[in-house]
Amino acid sequence: MGLHMNLKDWLGTFGLLDLFSGMQVTLRHMFKPRITIEYPEQKTPLSPRFRGEHVLRRHTDGSERCVACKLCEAVCPAQAIYIEIDPTSTAAQRLTRVYDIDMAKCIYCGFCQEACPVDAIVMGPNFEFTEETRAAMIYRKEKLLANGVRFGARIDENLRLNAKYR
Repeated sequence: MGLHMNLKDWLGTFGLLDLFSGMQVTLRHMFKPRITIEYPEQKTPLSPRFRGEHVLRRHTDGSERCVACKLCEAVCPAQAIYIEIDPTSTAAQRLTRVYDIDMAKCIYCGFCQEACPVDAIVMGPNFEFTEETRAAMIYRKEKLLANGVRFGARIDENLRLNAKYR
């Protein structure tokens, strides 16, 4: 190696060739149209497989889909789901008395949705949710069912689009 420099190395170091090639890239992109998204006003489309806020779904007749099989609770790696079976429910139609998800513990892996045999718990399209306390991040059954009403049409469409991959 020694003190010998070839011409290209000398131009790169002292002739500022690297600087000019970087400026060339800058000038090439300077006059192209911007692709910045102004977030609150503009939103990018979400994939049908997006995993956002949890939703408990109902049947078309209004009855709850969840059959209290507790598979989602068993498969949750973060142990964020807690279910209690309603003692007044029958063996033919088991219902949940308590269905809680600690959203602060949830890792949004989607295992609960994959484990559910009746598509009762699904990951919704909402990612714009926040709470001020940890206690408010525990979603009760009523909140999860309300999310089902709020995002029902979008969830049905997402499940339809995703059906060929399941």
